[in-house]
Amino acid sequence: MPAVLRKRSISLAGHATSLALEPEFWVALDAAAAADGLSMAGLIGRIDGGRGERPLASACRVFALLRAAG
Repeated sequence: MPAVLRKRSISLAGHATSLALEPEFWVALDAAAAADGLSMAGLIGRIDGGRGERPLASACRVFALLRAAG
């Protein structure tokens, strides 16, 4: 069965973009944003700033996995 992606619209550096991730990753990113006192846009902006050549969705998934691993 294919994974169900949920899409959210985010404003990054003044530009609207959309990001599609599995619901489990959104839960992890929501928790990370709350723990760091950031909005979701703020957290995604931080991830975006350090992702290098990696696609944004992949960078968000890796961030969530690394954060969960402690």
